[in-house]
Amino acid sequence: MRKLVKTEEETLLAEAARVFLDAKAPVQHLRAMRDAGRTRDANLWAEMADMGWAGILVPEDHGGVDMGHAAAGVLACEIGKTLAASPFLSTAVIAATALRQVAETRANEALEGIAQGALTYGIAVQESRKFDPESAKMPAVADGNGFRLSGGKTFVVDGSHSDRLLVLARTEQGPTLLDIPSSREGVNRAALAMVDSRDAAHVEFNDVAVSGDEVVGAAGQGLDILAPALRAGQAALAAEQLGLATGAVDMTVGYLKERKQFGVPIGGFQALQHRAAKMWCEIEVTSSAVLNAGRVLDADPEDAALAVSVAKARSTETAVLAVREGVQMHGGIGMTDEYDIGLYMKRARVSAEWLGDYGYHARIVARARGF
Repeated sequence: MRKLVKTEEETLLAEAARVFLDAKAPVQHLRAMRDAGRTRDANLWAEMADMGWAGILVPEDHGGVDMGHAAAGVLACEIGKTLAASPFLSTAVIAATALRQVAETRANEALEGIAQGALTYGIAVQESRKFDPESAKMPAVADGNGFRLSGGKTFVVDGSHSDRLLVLARTEQGPTLLDIPSSREGVNRAALAMVDSRDAAHVEFNDVAVSGDEVVGAAGQGLDILAPALRAGQAALAAEQLGLATGAVDMTVGYLKERKQFGVPIGGFQALQHRAAKMWCEIEVTSSAVLNAGRVLDADPEDAALAVSVAKARSTETAVLAVREGVQMHGGIGMTDEYDIGLYMKRARVSAEWLGDYGYHARIVARARGF
């Protein structure tokens, strides 16, 4: 794979994001939220929205800036470097991409709410321990011009505090995507205690009434509408993992330069230099895969599955490698909460599972290449 580099516009966007996140959401911000038992900072998200991040994929006609998936990846990468907690992936990327697939007044109004930072979404797709939207079975039974929804969804990221839920259910017509308020009677949300301090929930639907107007697109078209949104989310999550890996490596290299043994910095030991060099090489290759995924999504979204899965699989491996090596090079103290590298390790483990683990995406790549 040839090395891809950011455009001048992407570089400026990354620099602006870096300045903002270093000031408003450094790693210490996540640590403070974690210590206080919080998973959301509404003020931080409002500031992100003011900067246009919430509308990064929303058309300009609906109040967004519509900079495209490559730009969304640039922001996600910078978010990953400081582990900033926000509904960026679930709302600004996945929900926005799904809603713009349909030309409906209700969807357009929701896009405007997303761009303004006034509306957040949880993505209620997963029903088992592993990500597999094609096997979703939660039933939505016809009731007049709408449905009655019963069943459960797990690992609904940003589901504890979201204003609305995008729910994949199975109707007589087939998989159907529903857009309903989180406060609807019969919707019960239980926050999950995530090790990485990311907001997630288990959601139970107890005979929830859904009107026909709350169907996104048409009944039976759920996977067709959701597929490009999930690919967008996977590409942005890969970018976040790349940022996470970069942040972990930068932290580790800084520690190698400071920590001394036998009177010299341990970064001078050749064995550790070789391991650090390997991490740098992996990040360089992964950065090309991530940039490529965003650009393919912008140019040819219907044919982006391979590029996205390559990026998600590679970024998962790279992030896990970076945090594993980082913890080991920090020594025993790396396993404690005293050093931030442990927070990166926890986020890497959760991100590896969300929206498909390495095996899920490796299978997509293998099928695409005829294996």
